[in-house]
Amino acid sequence: MYQLERRAIFTRRWLILTHKSRLANPGDFLRYNVANYDIVISKDRTGEIHTFHNVCRHRAYPVVEKDGGNVKIFACKYHGWSYGLNGNLAKAPGYQELENFEKAKNGLFPIHTRIDRNGFIWINMDAKKVPEVSWESQFDAVDEQTRFDQFNFDDYEFDHTWNLDGPFNWKILADNFNECYHCKTTHPDLTTGLIDLESYDVHCSADHIQHDPNTPQDRKDLGQEICSTYCFPNASFTVTQHFLFMQKFMPKSPTESVMYYEVWRNKHSSEDDFLLISDTYKRVMAEDKVLCERAQKNLEAGVFVNGELHPHMEKGPVFFQKRCREIVMEHGMREKKEGRKIWPAKQLLEATGTQGVSKEMEDFCEGLACGDDKKSDLAW
Repeated sequence: MYQLERRAIFTRRWLILTHKSRLANPGDFLRYNVANYDIVISKDRTGEIHTFHNVCRHRAYPVVEKDGGNVKIFACKYHGWSYGLNGNLAKAPGYQELENFEKAKNGLFPIHTRIDRNGFIWINMDAKKVPEVSWESQFDAVDEQTRFDQFNFDDYEFDHTWNLDGPFNWKILADNFNECYHCKTTHPDLTTGLIDLESYDVHCSADHIQHDPNTPQDRKDLGQEICSTYCFPNASFTVTQHFLFMQKFMPKSPTESVMYYEVWRNKHSSEDDFLLISDTYKRVMAEDKVLCERAQKNLEAGVFVNGELHPHMEKGPVFFQKRCREIVMEHGMREKKEGRKIWPAKQLLEATGTQGVSKEMEDFCEGLACGDDKKSDLAW
């Protein structure tokens, strides 16, 4: 199922990744691992933001080995191939002597990148020139929520990031985040002023879930109104007057995930106002991690199949699970009809020089399951 999710969800749908403010200067870059896809996002000298697969075009070594920084060029440490900040091949030692080698066709594999009106960066790993799923059809103006009118996203400055690793499936994290039914028992302090649990609601539209905690007016007056949006499949962003918070649930395997957290502070906010909300969120995330770890253990025991979800208090998980089933089943039926696995991120390359791999060879390997199926006796 996890491999099917990688094909149907993570490489075919649009994913929110970060905010453009993290790439403030030319040469700035960040590295992410999204469902075992190694990704680099960078800002070139013209100010344009690019996203690539972190795979050298020569022998597949990762071109970037740090999580972030600032560089003038991306240089592979295996054979010395180097690439510009826009992904174009700059140098391939010795290949200038080969008549049939084309630098223009050997840049880093690009990933579709979009920056929305609020500065959030979205990616789509579909290798086609135009993704099969458009951002507009998937998210339907998620960046035009009227509740964002009270915020100036340019006022938020990046502060810090942290990760939590855990032995749980990524979907458990999504289910947990998208309901506050558990808040009264797990996070009781949240329900004593910060949110109104009785009227807490979520609004599910297209591929996003808008959380409405109905923040009491006295908390709004303190700048503590919470505007949180979950973006299918695996990420959310939360904005208040004092801080901006992003979380991403990145699967590593069916039973392992990394929780990536990025935090910005409003440059006009006091230290106390920022830390109050920032520290609260960090504590809540740690408490939720324990819930997910213990639920995963029982799921693996083979007793539990499914439970009865509350139609209102767990409306978010109901919507999320429905979207997962729809997308995975649609892709699975398409694969069954075509008689092959469909990997949207797989690059379809023109055969040049000595790198050509014939369709016959690909079909042969696919038939032996020596490419993508790690369970095969013939798998590498």
